[in-house]
This record gives sequence, C-alpha cells and structure tokens, in this order.
Amino acid sequence: MGREPDPQAEPWPWLRPLHIALGVGLVLLVLGLLTIGVVGTLGHFGSLGHSPHLVMGLTVVAITLASAWSATRIGPDRPWARSLHLSLNGLLFLALALVSWTGWTVVQKYLP
Repeated sequence: MGREPDPQAEPWPWLRPLHIALGVGLVLLVLGLLTIGVVGTLGHFGSLGHSPHLVMGLTVVAITLASAWSATRIGPDRPWARSLHLSLNGLLFLALALVSWTGWTVVQKYLP
C-alpha cells in the first residue's frame, strides 16, 4: 500500500529555493548593471545625469534591494513582510518597464 500524501507538505518543494535563487540573481544583475552603467557613463561623459535613465536605474536598485530585504523578513511572526514584498515586486515591475524604456532612448542616441 502507498503512503498517504502529507497535506501539510509543500506541493512544490523546489519552488522556494528557485525563487530565492532568482531573487539573488536579480539583485546581482541589478547591481552589476548599475556598476556597468555608472562606470561606462563616467568613462564616456565624465559625469552622470545626462538622462532620466539614471534616476530610473537608481529607483530600480532601491526597489530591488528593498524587496530583497523584505523577503528576508517574511515569516509567521511578521505577516506584513509578505504583503510588503509583493507590493515592492509590483512596483519593481513598473520600474523595470520604465528603466527599459529610458535605456532604450539612451541607446537610440548612439545608434547610427
């Protein structure tokens, strides 16, 4: 006879580690892109602030780090952390769309 499935068990035990890995990857990617953008802009122009892309990029960095922080707070004793994390992720979605658009406009300046 087979064992009865545990109703308390997670239905997809691989999902949480994948979610954490993707989150860590996103944080590293965002910080890497920030570094590349700042170094590249300083190297090319000698200063920052030539377009709204800087403001949007810094906004994405801030929201990403805030979301990562809120993720570490999630637990049964902190019910607010999950809703904060989800709200920040929704905001991050919009910010990523805007930073993509501003980045596209920056790239268009340099294409022939």
